[in-house]
Amino acid sequence: QVRLVESGGGLVQAGGSLRLSCAASGLTFSTATMGWFRQDPGKEREFVGGIRWSGPYYADSVKGRFTISRDNSKNTMYLQMNGLKAEDTAAYYCAAGAARVGDWNPTARQEYPYWGQGTQVTVSS
Repeated sequence: QVRLVESGGGLVQAGGSLRLSCAASGLTFSTATMGWFRQDPGKEREFVGGIRWSGPYYADSVKGRFTISRDNSKNTMYLQMNGLKAEDTAAYYCAAGAARVGDWNPTARQEYPYWGQGTQVTVSS
C-alpha cells in the first residue's frame, strides 16, 4: 500500500522560507514520478512542481523561488520554498505516480494516482 506523508508546513512571514518533506512508502521511490500541488479553499488544486529521472519541472508562479529535490536513500522528496509570498498560502500535497520514460505531463493530476493528506503553509504579509 502506497503511503505519502507530508511535513514541514507552518506559518511564515512574507519573504521567509520553509522546507516541506514527503516521506513515501509502498512504492519503488527511486523511479517514481513525484509531484507537489497546492490548494486554497474554494480553488482548484494547482501544480507546483514535479520531478522524475530527467529532472524537476516547475509552475511559472514558483520558478526561481521553489526547488524540488529527492533523496532516494530516504524515500523522501523535498520542496524548498524561498521568497514566500502571501499568495503561496495553501495546503500543499505530495503526489506520486508510476515511472515514466516517455511523454509525461507533470502538471496533470491524472498522472498521480497516489496522494498525501497535505500540510498547511500560511504566509503572512
